[in-house]
Amino acid sequence: MNTPVNTIKITFDKSYLKNIFEDIGKATLFTIRFFKEVVKPPFEIKEFLWQCYAIGYKTLPLVSITGFIMGLVLTIQSRPTMVKFGAESWLPSMVGLSLVREIAPVITALICAGKIASSIGAELGSMKVTEQIDAMEVSAINPFKYLVVTRIMATTIMIPILVIYADFVGVFGGYIGFNIHENMGFYRYFSNVLEHLEFLDIFPAVIKTFFFGFGIGLVGCYKGFNAENGTESVGKAANTAVVTASLTIFILDMIAVQITDLFY
Repeated sequence: MNTPVNTIKITFDKSYLKNIFEDIGKATLFTIRFFKEVVKPPFEIKEFLWQCYAIGYKTLPLVSITGFIMGLVLTIQSRPTMVKFGAESWLPSMVGLSLVREIAPVITALICAGKIASSIGAELGSMKVTEQIDAMEVSAINPFKYLVVTRIMATTIMIPILVIYADFVGVFGGYIGFNIHENMGFYRYFSNVLEHLEFLDIFPAVIKTFFFGFGIGLVGCYKGFNAENGTESVGKAANTAVVTASLTIFILDMIAVQITDLFY
């Protein structure tokens, strides 16, 4: 007796795939336009400096708290394991190496993606919806250069500075965590951290943060600048900017780790 066989049909939404490829194409053209506009005068220096202040200085308290907690928690959580193997003296160098190479750049970039990418997406999205961008074009002002180029350049420059700052704050947090059970001066602790840091630990970690900053600014500006009509699209632009920027950071970090691994 033949038994019926249940078959499952997997259908693909062609319109969904079409929208994905269209979005990738628009983002590519958006990126190409940025590189064309960034070298073309006039340069919006005043707006660029203001964006550096808004992105860097105003994010400093959040980065400070995050960096300190990263170093403190990593030290406290790692100490019991290091004590079991009698390697407690290696704790400062281990914490410093972990912070500089991976933890501080990625976590700081994700924090900035949540704060900065959403802010840029919402700001430009609201300007798009209220037709302020169209008004700038009528007034003979290049909105792409004034709004997009300045913000992407500011994030590209300020994110590495924030990451380096987070490294130092994280090391200080590790020093506080280490001295809960031990007694070591800050100079000796900091010297122990620097003693085991090499050029290939610091240089690739700093270089990839420039790409993190570029990705955060590009995604935030793209989502906001291309927001659809309607107030609902402003919240959507801010939300998708955070998600896409975070995913971009993980992809860039994966590529950077693979490239760095070739030199070890």
